[in-house]
Amino acid sequence: MSETVTLQEAQTRLADLIAKLVPGEEVVITLNDKPVAELRTLLPEKPQPRFGNCQGKLTILADDDEHLKDFEEYMP
Repeated sequence: MSETVTLQEAQTRLADLIAKLVPGEEVVITLNDKPVAELRTLLPEKPQPRFGNCQGKLTILADDDEHLKDFEEYMP
């Protein structure tokens, strides 16, 4: 659902309009009974992966090829 206000009303009530704005709703600002702008909430940004975030979390228990002997028939 959207609310419609005039430009003059938006100028005087801007802080109040922003404070009462909920996600998914918008405020349409009009000038001479024609819509000229829209006030709405921004979507939250998606978190961006940080490379190296898991650095040091992998522990190698054995550093040898002995455990691969069971798979010799599958290896070239």
